[in-house]
Amino acid sequence: MSSRRLLLVLSLAALAGCDQLGIESATVTAARVEADGKAVGAACRHGGRAIEDCFVLNKKVDKAAIYAGWREMDDYMRENKLEVVPPTLPPGGPKKPAEGDAASGAEEAGGDKTAEAAPAAKPADKPAKAGEKAAARPSAKSEH
Repeated sequence: MSSRRLLLVLSLAALAGCDQLGIESATVTAARVEADGKAVGAACRHGGRAIEDCFVLNKKVDKAAIYAGWREMDDYMRENKLEVVPPTLPPGGPKKPAEGDAASGAEEAGGDKTAEAAPAAKPADKPAKAGEKAAARPSAKSEH
């Protein structure tokens, strides 16, 4: 009996130290997720985005948290008479190069992306032009 009690006490002590091991409890995780959602909502409002656009752009984030953050920022901006800060990035965001794309390596190295893309496009263009010229010749001969 005493060995079972000792084992129980030791296991409870070990579980109590999980926070020190870096394992988050459910309440800590929920608080972090809600705080992230509020931050996303506040950033959307500060950037002048509609709440619906924010929902669409952040599908993985909790909608209630987004709304709470958006509304808090809206109240704050109205009270302090703050203007919307327009985003500096284009609506689609920065384009990420595809993996294995030869042009992406040249772009990162400071080379010209169009210089490498142009030779690849020329061989494909030549057969099309040759076909167009061949198709244009019979009509030209029929006119004479």
